[in-house]
Amino acid sequence: MKTKEGQSGESGGKFAAVCGLYCEACSLYIGTTEDPERLKRLAARFGFSEEAAKCHGCRSEKRFPHCGNCRMSACAAERGIDFCSECEEYPCGHLKEFQAERPHRIELWDDLDRIKAVGQEQWLREIRERYACPRCGAINSAYDLKCRKCGEEPSCGYVARHGEAIAQFLAKLTL
Repeated sequence: MKTKEGQSGESGGKFAAVCGLYCEACSLYIGTTEDPERLKRLAARFGFSEEAAKCHGCRSEKRFPHCGNCRMSACAAERGIDFCSECEEYPCGHLKEFQAERPHRIELWDDLDRIKAVGQEQWLREIRERYACPRCGAINSAYDLKCRKCGEEPSCGYVARHGEAIAQFLAKLTL
């Protein structure tokens, strides 16, 4: 994969997954970097130890086990591309299935298109705004309906747009 400035190097590139997800807004990343109780709950839900559940981003060496086996990441590496949108087969069936499975992936096509249009660094600046609490600036996951730091509702612009789909998904998890 590319490592020049503005691509998938350490300049923030490890927070942009090949599929277009934003790692800093991932519940596992938030749990790993600043919320040990969240990590503990998620590890138990997924059946992993807390150490195994830790994730530092999709392009880091330490990834959540499911993410470590990501077919899209392996495919992109095999093809020598940084993002799925650079592929001749984009969007492939696997990526379409992946996008449809969870509400935090609703805007995946828009994100991949935006990365292609403005570059990864500009996209990271923009997407951080999308997941930042309008009151305190904390980065929230798509599943934080209220800001995890100050309680603001909705927690961020993403949740403001997709809160109903997220709430429906969360309700199914608790059944």
